[in-house]
Amino acid sequence: MTADTPPVFEADFAAQFDTLLRWRRDVRHFLPTAIADADLDALLATAALAPSVGNAQPWRFVRIRSPSIRAGLADHVDAANAVAADAQPALDRRARYRSLKLHGLREAPEIVAVFSDEAPLAGHGLGRTTMHDTLRYSTVMAIHTLWLAARLRGIGIGWVSILDPATITAMLDVPRDWTLIAVLCLGYPEQPSTIPELERRDWQHREPVADRIIER
Repeated sequence: MTADTPPVFEADFAAQFDTLLRWRRDVRHFLPTAIADADLDALLATAALAPSVGNAQPWRFVRIRSPSIRAGLADHVDAANAVAADAQPALDRRARYRSLKLHGLREAPEIVAVFSDEAPLAGHGLGRTTMHDTLRYSTVMAIHTLWLAARLRGIGIGWVSILDPATITAMLDVPRDWTLIAVLCLGYPEQPSTIPELERRDWQHREPVADRIIER
């Protein structure tokens, strides 16, 4: 097979791909097992195969190695979680919210913050003149690609979103024209499952896809 010869994906591969999607879960409980540097490098290289507007490749990965930054990040998210819990509309809802584990920042072997460069030289502006957010959409595609590649290797990812982007951007001292898209916890899942944890905890169940499709 050459670079110009498209592969043929057999039915068995299609079934495996469907299984991969079903096993890609948001993970909050991690084993202490470290991720080998070579594996992490391979995951990020695979993430860079994601599509991007104008081939701009705006994703920027920040691997958080500093224990003090990790601790500060976890403290910040815990504080934001407390505010979010107090904002729940009813007492029973607040109690259920507080019972949820919403991040693994203290346990996950790896923490990676993902930013989108708002002014990348690559791409020369193609495709984003009228929809500048396509740069951020491209970065989200890279995150999803990373997520699937990680699950192939038995590695789970948890996306932490209850935080203040400006605080995290300042904490990590990145360029001002980068926008925070995600803080990701990476590690081997403690209890892998095809059912989302929020569904197992009766917070939100998956709804029929037919309810999400309309015609005009």
